[in-house]
Amino acid sequence: MWFLCVFYHRLLDFRKPEVEALAELFGEEIAENESLQWRLPEHHHNDTPFHFVQLSSEEIARNIAKRSILVKGMYELWGEGTCYEELKDSIQSYPDSRKLQFLTSDSTFRISVETFGKALTFEEQKDRIQSLTYIPFEGRVDLKNPDHNFFLMEMIESEENNGLQPILQRRIFFGREVGFADRKLLPTFQLKSRTYLGPTAMDAEMAFLMVNQAKATSGKLVYDPFVGTGSILVSAARFGAMTMGADIDIRVVRDGRGPDCNVWSNFKQYGLPMPVALLRMDNNVPPWRSGLKEIFDAIICDPPYGVRAGGRKSGGRKILRGTVDPYTVPDDKRTDHIPSTGAYSLVECVHDLLHLAARMLVMKGRLVFFFPVLRDETGSEVKFPEHPCFKLVAVSEQILSSRYSRVLLTMVKVEPYSEDIEEAARLMHLEFRENHLKWLEDGNIHSSVFKPIDSSQIHTDPKTFKDPKPKYRGKYV
Repeated sequence: MWFLCVFYHRLLDFRKPEVEALAELFGEEIAENESLQWRLPEHHHNDTPFHFVQLSSEEIARNIAKRSILVKGMYELWGEGTCYEELKDSIQSYPDSRKLQFLTSDSTFRISVETFGKALTFEEQKDRIQSLTYIPFEGRVDLKNPDHNFFLMEMIESEENNGLQPILQRRIFFGREVGFADRKLLPTFQLKSRTYLGPTAMDAEMAFLMVNQAKATSGKLVYDPFVGTGSILVSAARFGAMTMGADIDIRVVRDGRGPDCNVWSNFKQYGLPMPVALLRMDNNVPPWRSGLKEIFDAIICDPPYGVRAGGRKSGGRKILRGTVDPYTVPDDKRTDHIPSTGAYSLVECVHDLLHLAARMLVMKGRLVFFFPVLRDETGSEVKFPEHPCFKLVAVSEQILSSRYSRVLLTMVKVEPYSEDIEEAARLMHLEFRENHLKWLEDGNIHSSVFKPIDSSQIHTDPKTFKDPKPKYRGKYV
């Protein structure tokens, strides 16, 4: 059955992958190596908020709309056209067997008007609703709590539509609402009201998108190996998942800023179940027993790639260089000891993350993580990491500046972990490492995103002179 899926006009590259992940979560059967069937309205392009998607039932469409972050609503389309005359013919030709059950005298209804590209006055909306008198509504109007919601949606033709490509022809849709989004979720979990925050705390909207991509739900165990202040795990717990996290900085996972301002207090703030555990752990030297594997249903994280925070691993500079030998901390100093750490390159970090996921994810489990993309002068892009245990199912890019963006990669585990797999992964990692730009190995992404002011722009006039501080090329980091 085809439904009209209306998206919020933001994070355009994340919209379809989120819907497809939620469709699988709610029971939609999708053949292997295939995806949902999508089609565009006539004269529309991929960036339009209006898309048609084929789903097997209204219940799945309703569940997707209720949980999705980017879906505004799902609708059973009764008619469409380029003008109101075409819309009338289309609605009248829609089968009565589908319409009349929602038009009975013992039901209540409401008709809402929405437009994209232009705002309508109240009188214009009223005129459009009154033009639908040919639909045989027998029930009573209820604007507060109707049994059935109907929407008249209009895409205005114009040369520019909120930054979209030009719309060649106006399109009007009329349909019955099947499901709608719960937008109260984002204001409730917005970061500015969060008890405990750090410089790399994940925005609530993006955290919920990542959790949806991972299909987190009740009964599943979600792990974040770079937990920080727990933003991603808070979103996973909101949807009923059990959570577990780790971080190399013991001050973050153990102390926070006091007994009432730490990772645990973020869960307490929203009345969410506490994490199963928060570990001080180095992902480069994980403490898991050798025989332990396949315990997590999803691993979701934002690895440290050096823009707001760089990666760290145990050892310290002198130990990693071999200048001094590893040491044992005396028992009387263990409580307050903060282990020394050294630089952790992004290539090494991603390799360890894939190795962890290959061992610890259950079959069909999902690995969802961000990966930076820095384009060189020729416009070429960094190759994405690969692993023989995983199939890449979704790539969603968030452009942050003209040369820098981050890409959300969603991988599904399709092969069990073994020694042969480990060797194949090692060879793939060597190829991945050799084919990357120098900044990826050396961790110079920060200097590529931030740059000093051009010396020609520096004024000698003391009244207007400013120090040449690094300036960021985009605005969302």
